[in-house]
Amino acid sequence: MRQIQADANRSADTHLLPFPLPAEWKVRLYLKDESTHPTGSLKHRLARSLFLYALCNGWIVEGTPVIEASSGSTAVSEAYFARMLGLPFIAVMPRTTSQEKVRLIEHQGGRCHFVDSPGEIYAESRRLAEELGGHYIDQFTNAERATDWRGNNNIAESIFEQMALEPHPVPEWIVVGAGTGGTSATIGRYLRYQCHRTQLAVVDPEDSVFYDAWRNTDVELTGHRGSRIEGIGRPRVEPSFLGHVVDRMVKVPDAASIAVIRVVEELLGRRVGGSTGTNLWGVFQIVAEMVADGRSGSVVTLLCDGGERYSNTYYDDEWLAANGLDTAPHVDKVRSFLATGQW
Repeated sequence: MRQIQADANRSADTHLLPFPLPAEWKVRLYLKDESTHPTGSLKHRLARSLFLYALCNGWIVEGTPVIEASSGSTAVSEAYFARMLGLPFIAVMPRTTSQEKVRLIEHQGGRCHFVDSPGEIYAESRRLAEELGGHYIDQFTNAERATDWRGNNNIAESIFEQMALEPHPVPEWIVVGAGTGGTSATIGRYLRYQCHRTQLAVVDPEDSVFYDAWRNTDVELTGHRGSRIEGIGRPRVEPSFLGHVVDRMVKVPDAASIAVIRVVEELLGRRVGGSTGTNLWGVFQIVAEMVADGRSGSVVTLLCDGGERYSNTYYDDEWLAANGLDTAPHVDKVRSFLATGQW
């Protein structure tokens, strides 16, 4: 516990970056840059919370092997904390996970265990935990309960503290993606607990079931493919996804998510990951509606991780072609929005 708390004490909060929009729109957009965590992504917060939760519950003790089902970034962060505590760590993941993320997990001292189908990761993680006498840390079940949604330096509290001196300190919207559902659950609960009028929108990539399950209130809905936008989207509705705290959902084509990050690279002078592109595709629709209605205000979303992890996928034209992804019409749509404010 002391080691994890000391690590947090060495880290400053993540930055809240203004995104360049025309001043005449009277809408301010902010990106909370989660790529500045020690392990480079939003999942660092989740990993810290999961380890603290497991330690406090007595599920992890000295020498306990830790096993996780993860598509990449959560495992990178959990490997970091496992190494800090001197614990063996195994990430169970689909074979399609980017090699950049595999290398990052291994660099943190973790081991990768691959399965052929994304749906196999849960049962295989439980099997390994039983076989090794370890603990399946289970981000998909524990994400919404491991973080104190009432405050205690969670991401929602951090956003509102950083927004306090801005022209519109209470955002009209906060827009996030869902992988476990933990971030949206934390933010949605916090908004209600603090009596904020801010609404929560969740964006969902094309091969995920969250959007359809939320729209049809069908929590048993399952899909057959893993998401190509790593870190968000699931083939089943995870236990940590709480649809009742979500005000709006937006379905986002994968080609659109990637188109956004290609355009944003020119604006920000840096690369960001695909889930940030998914966030911004939803944000741009909301901003366009505010502009059309003549409403001023602020919108906040997350810069989830850096684009260096995806140089061989989202930023590789050959990979796009091999996956049948045509970003050109979506690039045109984003450029048109940024020029006119119309969607």
